[in-house]
Parts: sequence; structure tokens; C-alpha cells
Amino acid sequence: SIASADMDLNQLEAFLTAQTKKPGGITAEQAAVVTKFWKNHRAKVHERLVSRSRWDNVLQNISWRVDLKAHHRHLQNVNTTPVAIVEMELGKNGK
Repeated sequence: SIASADMDLNQLEAFLTAQTKKPGGITAEQAAVVTKFWKNHRAKVHERLVSRSRWDNVLQNISWRVDLKAHHRHLQNVNTTPVAIVEMELGKNGK
């Protein structure tokens, strides 16, 4: 819960306080250890979670166009709805 929420120290303190008050929760000593660990390793844990959640593919190219509403004097409501067309090309990371 701490890592997925990327808690700052105030959030961590509130969370751990609630955990110590729960029946069967953690002790104050365990909360102190978690706090010390989180202070020293928060950036590393966050970086690791982000790297594990990325896809292996990367965006190589993107192109797009928007077709807007147009009228013709002999036809009613030609292209009445704007349409966006997006093309994305994916490639393997590092290739």
C-alpha cells in the first residue's frame, strides 16, 4: 500500500499510526523500521515499480489528422461530425 500510493512522510505516518491501532496490526517498533526504510529507499522503490510496469514497446512514430465539418451548397450536412485519425507505430525498446 505504501509503495503503490508513493506516500510522502506525512501520509506514511498517518497510515502507520492507523496500522498500529488496528487489532492484530503492527507494533510501534515495526512502524519505526518501516518509516526508516521508506525514508532511505522511497526513490529506489518507486523507480523499480515504474520500470516493472512499463511495456517493452516504445512509440517510434505518430501521425494524425482531423477531418472537420464541411458543407456543400448542393448537399445537406456533409461530414457533420469532426473525426480524428491517429496512427501510432510501436517498436521494441532499444531497437
